[in-house]
Amino acid sequence: MKKKTSSHFPNLLLEKGCIKDQVYHAIREAILYGHLCASVKVPSSRALAEMMSISRNSVLSAFERLIDEGYLVTRQGSGTFVSPIIPDELTQTKSKKKIKAYEITVKDNINPNIKNVEPLWKKSRPDITGRRIFSVGVGCVDLFPHELWGRLLGRVWRQSKKELAQFNDPAGYQALKDILCHYVRSTRGLYCHAEQIIIVNGTQQAINLTARVLLRENDEVWLDDPGYDGALGILTSVGAKVRSVIADENGMDISYGIKHWPNAKLVFTAPSHQFPLGSTLSLSRRLTLLEWAAKHQVWIFEDDYNSEFRYFSKPIQALQGLDQQQRVIYAGSFSKMMYPGFRLGFLVVPEQLIEPFKLMKYYTDSHSGYLEQATLAQFISEGHYTRHVRRIRKICYERREVLINAIKKYLPHIFKVQPADSGIHMVCWLLNGLKENEVIEKCHQIGLNVQPLSRYCMKPYEREAVLLGYAAHTPTEIEENIKRLSSIL
Repeated sequence: MKKKTSSHFPNLLLEKGCIKDQVYHAIREAILYGHLCASVKVPSSRALAEMMSISRNSVLSAFERLIDEGYLVTRQGSGTFVSPIIPDELTQTKSKKKIKAYEITVKDNINPNIKNVEPLWKKSRPDITGRRIFSVGVGCVDLFPHELWGRLLGRVWRQSKKELAQFNDPAGYQALKDILCHYVRSTRGLYCHAEQIIIVNGTQQAINLTARVLLRENDEVWLDDPGYDGALGILTSVGAKVRSVIADENGMDISYGIKHWPNAKLVFTAPSHQFPLGSTLSLSRRLTLLEWAAKHQVWIFEDDYNSEFRYFSKPIQALQGLDQQQRVIYAGSFSKMMYPGFRLGFLVVPEQLIEPFKLMKYYTDSHSGYLEQATLAQFISEGHYTRHVRRIRKICYERREVLINAIKKYLPHIFKVQPADSGIHMVCWLLNGLKENEVIEKCHQIGLNVQPLSRYCMKPYEREAVLLGYAAHTPTEIEENIKRLSSIL
């Protein structure tokens, strides 16, 4: 029988969608807006179904829900009635079209620090228009081993009935923590044990937990300039005073920070691959930072988001491995090597911070997903991750070279490339007086998600540049799109 979307029952209309849900909403709204008065008898489910030319089961289902929620009541032998005890504040006598939104000022009722974050959000909100070519921060997603991961995930699923029925440790799945401890000690030179590892849902949560555990309102924090806008947003949202510390070819200028912001409580830095310029923090600056932090009891957040994308040398020893006074909180991520939606990362925290971080992790989201953690543990322990890293590093280097050569061939008068020996994006300085906004506008016209350097600057930068991510595209795609860009520039 064909279902109709209107009814002969007075003042009762059904919208499109699931019939039983629409019957529920129609009767409920008729009660709330006074079209069905308190204690009025409602037609039987059979009669109402016939009147509306719909299934009786749909009406019964709607009646059951309305009775459960207290809008209808049944009287044995008499039928179904509108409840006489509908709260006054729910009933309305005006038509639905005339209802006005609550007349409150939202900004007066939320954390005032959010207002400070709004300009950052408008400046750097994620791209949702479909542009994906040259997106920054995306790894070789086309090379992710989907079938292998699916088999491992299926195996974990079949063997995890007991684990899925219970909450897990806030600090993370123990087997994964043991494996990660061995991995970072052998590949990154960290000095730690498994209990210092806290599994988190990506770098964003790692920064958030650190800010909540270590910072108070108005505490000063160093941040590279240009630097990671995600960190700037989080630190601002907790009321920290973010201090701009210039970055150059040797990474964050530690002497500048000590001179201008000596009272900082936290230093946020990416020593292995400064974002977005790609420089490496020199050894002398590393040692200066560690000595100053130990002397003044300052915490250091080491964001090691890109360490495995190093093409001409082995990964540089992490700052944490040089730290003798346990002042460094180390953060690692898997999303660049796996795919952006893979929201697992980890922290290695000083021993005295283990319990505070576990506590904050618990009250943030209880624990990270068990299935993903257990599958990742198998992926690493069986050697798949190491092979995947080697493959990705080789192919990503090839894509990097294609981008550099394509720019030199098609855009030598527009871009001056600044190659780095690590990372998955390229900084291109603008030539001949070109402006970032001009280039970005042209890029967006042809669907390229190129980003301006100014997005990551707290203070105006002396030069203008754009960032091109290259890891997610084949050599053919890279060259074709650089050629397209040259045609409009």
